[in-house]
Amino acid sequence: MNESITALFIGLCTGLIILLITKGKSSRLFLFNEELFFIYVLPPIIFNAGFQVKKKQFFRNFMTIILFGAVGTLISFIIISLGSVQLFNKLNIGFLDTRDYLALGAIFSATDSVCTLQVLNQEETPLLYSLVFGEGVVNDATSVVLFNAIQRFDLSHINSSTAMHLFGNFLYLFATSTLLGLAVGLVSAYIIKKLYFGRHSTDREVALMILMAYLSYIMSELFDLSAILTVFFCGIVMSHYTWHNVTESSRVTTKHTFATLSFIAEIFIFLYVGMDALDIEKWKFVSKSPGTSIGVSSILLGLVLVGRAAFIFPLSFVSNLTRKSQSDKIGLKQQVVMWWAGLMRGAVSMALAYNQFTKSGHTQLPGNAFMITSTISVVLFSTVVFGLLTKTLIKVLLPKTHSSNAVISELADSVDSKSLALPLLSSSRGKERESEVGRDRDNIPRPTSLRMLLSTPTHTVHYYWRKFDDAIMRPVFGGRGFTPHVPGSPTEGYLR
Repeated sequence: MNESITALFIGLCTGLIILLITKGKSSRLFLFNEELFFIYVLPPIIFNAGFQVKKKQFFRNFMTIILFGAVGTLISFIIISLGSVQLFNKLNIGFLDTRDYLALGAIFSATDSVCTLQVLNQEETPLLYSLVFGEGVVNDATSVVLFNAIQRFDLSHINSSTAMHLFGNFLYLFATSTLLGLAVGLVSAYIIKKLYFGRHSTDREVALMILMAYLSYIMSELFDLSAILTVFFCGIVMSHYTWHNVTESSRVTTKHTFATLSFIAEIFIFLYVGMDALDIEKWKFVSKSPGTSIGVSSILLGLVLVGRAAFIFPLSFVSNLTRKSQSDKIGLKQQVVMWWAGLMRGAVSMALAYNQFTKSGHTQLPGNAFMITSTISVVLFSTVVFGLLTKTLIKVLLPKTHSSNAVISELADSVDSKSLALPLLSSSRGKERESEVGRDRDNIPRPTSLRMLLSTPTHTVHYYWRKFDDAIMRPVFGGRGFTPHVPGSPTEGYLR
């Protein structure tokens, strides 16, 4: 039982209590507002995902993550849209136009990266965690970009020109949203590094980081871009540069603040979904034909399964062609876990469904009622069933083994970090420090040849980026190793 499933059950229990109190009139304490959700609830979740992401793993697998997150989402979008058109015509569920079918493709292509984080262990399966988490965030952003692009076009007559225009608009939104997030993140780093009023105070530093993060989201909304993608990359840049420019107390505060806000937003979403699952208004339409409702939910769930399998296995094969080392390749068992772990649908799917098929949480058309109740059913089923079985599946397919990485990790943990750091520190404290280093030098374990081999940098994209980052970016924007002198910081002695 992870936090999402627990929140769903609490929401269901709360909705049941409200139903009993109101004698079956309502199960909710408040109405869902799509605009409030996208402006206030979603930004903390996505920003914290970018802020907490392990950048080294993320960018080391960047091309694979983009392949799964962008190209894979497009494949899933096409399969779900075309499949729903073919299969829903056989069911009498009311009028659905082309925009609705395409919207369904975008809605059910969005995975739930929140649940994924809770069922995968970063220490036990670092590669899987990096791929599924990174793909989940890029996938959410891509789904929202697709959804927004669909809302802008006249889709009454689709031809090749309209399809190309839609695809071009998608690429434009993806690129410009990413660049805006990077730009705002760099500006925040430069401001905190250079300007006096932003530093020397934990309150000001934390407030400035929160406001700049939110500014990126609002600016993206004002320019009609993908705010979810903008705030995600702003979070990555701020964790890489801005976070290292503040004092130690501000670092601790920001890390916990962003994580807390994200957690509250996630729990709020699942609590509401749990309450809304018992909404009488929507189920009145559906209760007249329960067989149709079950059919719609089953079709959507089946399309989700097929749509994810259609890109996970072929794109894993493509990704493996670019990986030279056999240990870096994605095995069949890992592919199965990736397919299963990404089947959960959650906050983003619910928000997009409400945006498309309801008005302020209310549904008046039978077709829209079927879509909302089916979305709720798929979210509940996938979160509970797939979420509960993911850890079991990992234990069966990927049992713990003492691999070379585990051995290296144990060696690294066994070495006292202070003894490793001492030879690298300057001898500013005189002869006493040098004598301490001399006494501890004999006690430092020498790295094994395997560890030296794995720690040697290779000429990859990540390697060249590090050279560029150290030579140009960090001296200007700050970051680890280039932190400015901040009076009163607990790490002041070490930073000099």
